[in-house]
Amino acid sequence: MLIDEIEVSIKAGHGGVGKVSFGPGLRSGPDGGNGGKGGDVYALGVNNLFILKRYLQLKACSAEDGKAGGKNQKTGAGGEDFDLIVPKGSSLSDIDTEKVFEVEKEGQRILLAKGGLGGKGNYELRSPTNTTPKYAQPGLPGQKRNLKIILRLLADIGLIGLPNAGKSSLLNALTNARAKTASYPFTTLEPNLGDLNGKIIADIPGLIEGASEGRGLGIKFLKHIEKVTLLIHCLSLEADDLAKDYQVVLDELKRFNPQLLRKEQIVVLTKTDLVTEKELGKRIRTFKKTNAHVFPTSTYDPDSFEKLKKFLSTFSYPAVET
Repeated sequence: MLIDEIEVSIKAGHGGVGKVSFGPGLRSGPDGGNGGKGGDVYALGVNNLFILKRYLQLKACSAEDGKAGGKNQKTGAGGEDFDLIVPKGSSLSDIDTEKVFEVEKEGQRILLAKGGLGGKGNYELRSPTNTTPKYAQPGLPGQKRNLKIILRLLADIGLIGLPNAGKSSLLNALTNARAKTASYPFTTLEPNLGDLNGKIIADIPGLIEGASEGRGLGIKFLKHIEKVTLLIHCLSLEADDLAKDYQVVLDELKRFNPQLLRKEQIVVLTKTDLVTEKELGKRIRTFKKTNAHVFPTSTYDPDSFEKLKKFLSTFSYPAVET
């Protein structure tokens, strides 16, 4: 199960308390050491899309507190840092301040919350007017954040279209994916991924009219196409009005994020085995005004995917947008 949105609280470590201590003997002075710094909390990117599941039960995470200062001016040990492990492609938003942290790469480590400083021991607190302080500082608290983590898939190609448009079948035909397929809407309830010559293709669950306002599967998965380079718009030749179906999806993309319409798009007509050659030609001409590349395909005709594969292999993929 892919968890792509979750909330979690983090807390950096509290600084250790300073030490109140005096050396042995009548003339000895204060020798209490400082407390150690509290541990920091970092976000760490990994190549694991399913890692957010661990936070379903672990709703609060914290770094280790700093240790107390000791005698003989000994500074307490610093608290151990905590790594909040997230999939690459995650956005971490502070719910209270709206500050956003972006984790784009595997191995990327970003500071989220600083640990508190340790308190001063009575050795450092001595002064000309108070040569024997009998107190020490308690140490400072670490930063806290309430985070909302949102995963946006870092795919190169996104398959979009209405339910039952043949996206999962297309993914299976182009890659080694084994996405579930069936002749009813919403077979895909979470994104499926496949690899075509090193390019990642994401099969995005079907949109319906009103999806950007929460209908059907709503906007839950639209965020996953925000960072792709190329959109493949799948249209089933079972449909009575291809132009209308095409426009429904474009309208939903525009409502969700107008920038999506600026991405490169091609059209794949699926299930060509259901129409005649004459009817197919007529359907292809529907998209003449759009200037979009149109590729007719059928799962019953493996050769029909060759032109599409060649196009995808030679397409110029710029760096994935952030």
